[in-house]
Amino acid sequence: MGGLIVDPRVTELHCIMPITNIGSVMTHGILSYERAARLAHRSVALQPVQERRDQKQVPGGLKLHQYANLYFHARNPMLFRRLSEAADLCVLQVSTDVLETSGTVITDRNAAADYVRFLAPSQASVLNFDDIYAMDWRHQNNPSRYYQHRSRKCAEVLVPHEVKTQFLSGAYVIDDAAATRLRAAGFHLQAVVNTVLFFRQASGA
Repeated sequence: MGGLIVDPRVTELHCIMPITNIGSVMTHGILSYERAARLAHRSVALQPVQERRDQKQVPGGLKLHQYANLYFHARNPMLFRRLSEAADLCVLQVSTDVLETSGTVITDRNAAADYVRFLAPSQASVLNFDDIYAMDWRHQNNPSRYYQHRSRKCAEVLVPHEVKTQFLSGAYVIDDAAATRLRAAGFHLQAVVNTVLFFRQASGA
């Protein structure tokens, strides 16, 4: 990892992926929204969010939709909003070595947020990793803190165009049945049941 990230909790990166896309992922890697649009695939993207992302450009970089996006921690609002589909999703584990890919950018919150900061991986000390790795982002009677924390939970790693398959190390799933479906879809790396990541324990909202 070359010392790019100083927080010891950053041992891997995550990508929320429909199991039906795994055949494509194992062939092409994790693709940017722009490149994935050329292939037959299912998206977990929320349309209003994608419309905002479509308008965003990284300062000195590419348009947001030209990056493959990863999360520091997939137990976040994006996955929570897709819990009804959890049996058909996996969370891909991605090596932090991808941070050394030329042109990679990190964000301190959801990349589509109004006050997002786009940073080099070497500037990771700016990120609030306590918020990013918190199990719960609710703050009773403090709506401004809730909205801030919810956005920070979705801090991203933006990799130009694609994350190559060499950076994949495994995947998390919600149960054994999902693991079986994942392997049947052509996933040959380890598949681990992680109920906490999928909000079956110590849940946040």
